[in-house]
Amino acid sequence: MDIDEVRQAVTLDPVWVAELRAQWTALMELAVWGEVKSSRMGAATRMRKRLLDVGEKLRSLAAGRDWIPHPREQVKNALGSAFSLKDALLQFERAAQDMDGGNDSAVFGALAVQLHQSLLIRLAELENIWAALLDSQYLDQDTDD
Repeated sequence: MDIDEVRQAVTLDPVWVAELRAQWTALMELAVWGEVKSSRMGAATRMRKRLLDVGEKLRSLAAGRDWIPHPREQVKNALGSAFSLKDALLQFERAAQDMDGGNDSAVFGALAVQLHQSLLIRLAELENIWAALLDSQYLDQDTDD
């Protein structure tokens, strides 16, 4: 694997990351300080925990991977972070469905949809790039044999 190609592939666009961070922060602020409620006991707490997990997984995805010595492992780490983030987002969205009241619930729902769209469209492209890099390494090994 070409080290420069891998570095470029696993380094996320800082504008996109800033956009995702701002969207997540707005959601978290509403989840904690806003009027987002549920008729189900404990649902709001569960939703906030799931949203916090989304933020942690988002941070993991955006983190640099220079500390990982092998380019292949950098790509695998990025792909694993993407899968973890998608799973955390799904868990959050399931928990957010229980939010059925409060003055900020419509805004909260709109922000959740916005984060989902901003994240998954670009993430699918990145996953394809990373998978192609991993596949190319296997193809290179097959031709070397």
